[in-house]
Amino acid sequence: MTPQELAAAARTAVAAGAQDIHLHPKNRDGEDTLDPGAVAAALTAVRAVAPGIPVGVTTGAWTTPDPAKRASQIRSWTVLPDHASVNWHEDGAATVARTLLDRGIGIEAGIYSGTRAAQRFLSWPESHRVLRILAEVTETSPQAAIHAATELLEELRSATKSSILLHGEDDAAWAILQMAASLHLDMRIGLEDVLQLPDGTTAETNADLIHAALGIVQ
Repeated sequence: MTPQELAAAARTAVAAGAQDIHLHPKNRDGEDTLDPGAVAAALTAVRAVAPGIPVGVTTGAWTTPDPAKRASQIRSWTVLPDHASVNWHEDGAATVARTLLDRGIGIEAGIYSGTRAAQRFLSWPESHRVLRILAEVTETSPQAAIHAATELLEELRSATKSSILLHGEDDAAWAILQMAASLHLDMRIGLEDVLQLPDGTTAETNADLIHAALGIVQ
């Protein structure tokens, strides 16, 4: 929740094998925020304990529903992340993405299954400039998630040369991670995605999840 807690989690996650960090800066009420002070504090604290590791933040519409205000907040950032995620099923995604490009911040294009995000993203003239695509499988039944992931990947791979990071959530998180590993795609795991280890026990930290993921990959 706090910059110090994010830094502690980042330190153990990187020690466990994480090669990139995605985080959500919080305000004093524990809500996700794009406030420049909160973003700067989170990034500074994490980079102090994980030098050289890329760090990204969310730009989800739940932080600030008005896309013009979100873009304004991004323009006011004093400490810049290496990348930021943009959800293409949300209104104003192109406005937010254009602002990030103008500031030299890499874009993770969040493409949710079961939405028109892929079509909206692929029709954006700057789609070739993103850092990577986050193929986000929202179905939580493992079997349904695998089916949705297959369809989503077919749609994306036929239309873009960008690298793809595939991930799922809740009960489908580990099945999708295994699928990503088998397809040699980038992958992510963390407490934002799933709270249980593959054996069903509760994960105490992000590091626990990363250890389990590396065991599957290896």
